Amino acid sequence: MVRPILTQPERIHMIAICGTGMAALAGLLKKSGHHISGSDKAVYPPMSTLLEAEGIVCKSGFKAEHIAPDTDRVIIGNAVSRDNTEVIETLRRGLPYLSMAAALEQFFLTDKQSLVVAGTHGKTTTSSLLASVLSSAAYDPGFLIGGWIKNFDSNHRVGKGPYFVVEGDEYDTAFFDKGPKFLHYRPKHAILTGIEFDHADIFSDIEVIKNLFRQFVELIPPEGHLLLAAGSPEADSVVRNLPCSVERYGSSLDKKIHRSNCDWYADAVKSIDEVLGFDVWYRNKKLGNIASPLCGRHNLMNALSVIALCHHIGLSWVQIKDGLQSFQGVKRRQELVGVVDDILVMDDFAHHPTAISETLAGLKVRYPSRRLWVVFEPRSATSKRKVFQKAFVSAFEAADQIVLAGLHAPEKIKPEDRLDLEQLVFDINAQDKTARFIPSTDQIVKALITALQPGDLVCIMSCGGFDGIHQKLLAQLEIFRDPESPIYESPI
Repeated sequence: MVRPILTQPERIHMIAICGTGMAALAGLLKKSGHHISGSDKAVYPPMSTLLEAEGIVCKSGFKAEHIAPDTDRVIIGNAVSRDNTEVIETLRRGLPYLSMAAALEQFFLTDKQSLVVAGTHGKTTTSSLLASVLSSAAYDPGFLIGGWIKNFDSNHRVGKGPYFVVEGDEYDTAFFDKGPKFLHYRPKHAILTGIEFDHADIFSDIEVIKNLFRQFVELIPPEGHLLLAAGSPEADSVVRNLPCSVERYGSSLDKKIHRSNCDWYADAVKSIDEVLGFDVWYRNKKLGNIASPLCGRHNLMNALSVIALCHHIGLSWVQIKDGLQSFQGVKRRQELVGVVDDILVMDDFAHHPTAISETLAGLKVRYPSRRLWVVFEPRSATSKRKVFQKAFVSAFEAADQIVLAGLHAPEKIKPEDRLDLEQLVFDINAQDKTARFIPSTDQIVKALITALQPGDLVCIMSCGGFDGIHQKLLAQLEIFRDPESPIYESPI
């Protein structure tokens, strides 16, 4: 039930408002002059803080009376189902309703050039970097992104410029719209970072995923432009015979990718003082050298795709270079959250085997002299399943020490479908690595504070809160390594 968007402010109620996308959309709508209310079963930071800063009242729990009598429209998040109390009330009253993705489209994308970043990996970092470079060049883009961008201290902006940057999620949209969100985003130009199997809770196989990405790229108009990561056979198969122009990008770090198969190419890659430097070539012409604050082969590709798209839409080399170098990063993407006695504690969102492997390899290059620990919580619907049982064995190869936590909410997965962590530890150790399974957060912290030494780097990987393990570890390290503490142990 969709009615035309009105030009005057509306009173909009948002069900499950504390989701990352929903809270960002709430901020966009509030800044655009609409009156926003919302509810959710769990109201907690950082989204609750975002809503509070916007002056949006979020009610705890779902009740029919949360939807005010003068409500004009309801936006329903994909975290709720048809039997939700407020959904039932919306339908009973015949109120117009939209999904988050459809609302973003109708309120913010109809009069903008939509720049969409899609793909299995790298969407958040790439879209954040794209928005930051455009902003640095005074294009004032709008954006809605799944991560918290440090340059803006936000994950959304209305923007007055011609472009709107969107992180194109392939996950389903709502209980009444089982298609992926990115089919709503009207891409004028797009970046496709590659395609792998993911989201095993809703997709049966890679062919289903490829078909959805095919539908997405076919939305790009003939005058539009697609940047495609080279070296992804699955992505190659979905971009054939498109009406828009297509350019591929790759780097010398991937030996399977030949320079002759790329329009955009990065080589002479060097990591100096935690900065990644590389030469940028476009169709065999060197444009210049770039220094990026992002580390790792995957982030080199992310940066190159942004360089290519910004070049296509008319930014100068100086604008691109300045914007890239001033990028401050995204929270929970290789984010250093604390240092105790030269022990670095880092937070990272990776949960797919490929993302874990690429991130750890990048950290090993960036911090070659540090012993690299990884603490991984299988939390996403896919990582908790045995679909990646074999892939996880090699995913932690760059790490020196590996700690696997217990599955988050294992009861949601049938026992026969669950990732077998004890078997995974056995298989990793058989590869001459050091891995252990420690089920609980408190047990992990207790084990780490006695094992960590100055010079170590601990990368904690989870797509959720992980029971606050980052701060727990930092607090216990402060006590354990304080010379004034009765439990202090000398590192000598």
